[in-house]
Amino acid sequence: MMLPQLQKQFQRIDKSKLFQSFVIAVIVVSALTVGAHTYSLPPTVEIVLNWMDIGITAFFLIELVIRFIASKGIKDFFSKGWNIFDTLIVLGSLYPAAGSSMLIARLLRIFRVLRLVSMVPELRLLVNALLKAIPQMGYIALLMFVIFYIYAAIGSMMFAHINPVLWGDVSISMLTLFRIATFEDWTDVMYETMLVYKLSWIYYLTFIFLTAFVFLNMMVGAILEVMSQEHKNARDELADNDSLPATQGQVNALQAQIADLKSLLKEKEY
Repeated sequence: MMLPQLQKQFQRIDKSKLFQSFVIAVIVVSALTVGAHTYSLPPTVEIVLNWMDIGITAFFLIELVIRFIASKGIKDFFSKGWNIFDTLIVLGSLYPAAGSSMLIARLLRIFRVLRLVSMVPELRLLVNALLKAIPQMGYIALLMFVIFYIYAAIGSMMFAHINPVLWGDVSISMLTLFRIATFEDWTDVMYETMLVYKLSWIYYLTFIFLTAFVFLNMMVGAILEVMSQEHKNARDELADNDSLPATQGQVNALQAQIADLKSLLKEKEY
């Protein structure tokens, strides 16, 4: 009997906006402490930061325990991907920061900043949309690789004698094309080959048109399509929650009000 009451109390705590806001504030403070460790600080400040780090780690562990008890069991808790993610982050931050393992511990605790994603619903929505868009983006990336490879082979065969540093083989040519696709001084590369092949600008412009305009917009379109579907699902879920059937207490209260109205009507008739 004690466990269900404790579970209900922890559920109220877990769903409390005040508690969630406090957790977000602690995550922000955790991020600031990690950044502070990268500066040369006085020994006193380092000691304070270390104690703060221990306190933040303990708080995250307690908060995870609260969420675990508030859930309906182990299976229900770990059925949610974000709970697994938070568990890994918290367990990783428990790695002892002592001796030669201090660097590893600090690297693991940097990832506590990612807990901000799991705490903010809007960020979770964005990450879920990005993960669901990966399969579509993968096919687009594969097509981009094919185009990169074809243009790299052509560039290596045509321009290797002009500048072997940029066009020596297919792999080097693909790195050069990536530089061109990101518009990093690509005109210098183009003008160098145009001294030998005056029409080589066609090679560069067609490549830029395919990669920077066509494929990039295809990537953005795939992400936007999934994001719009995620937003629609979130709105539908919210609407379903708002239209849940009335609880037994609400039904009893409504029946009591109807009985009162009937008694009033009978009194007026008499």
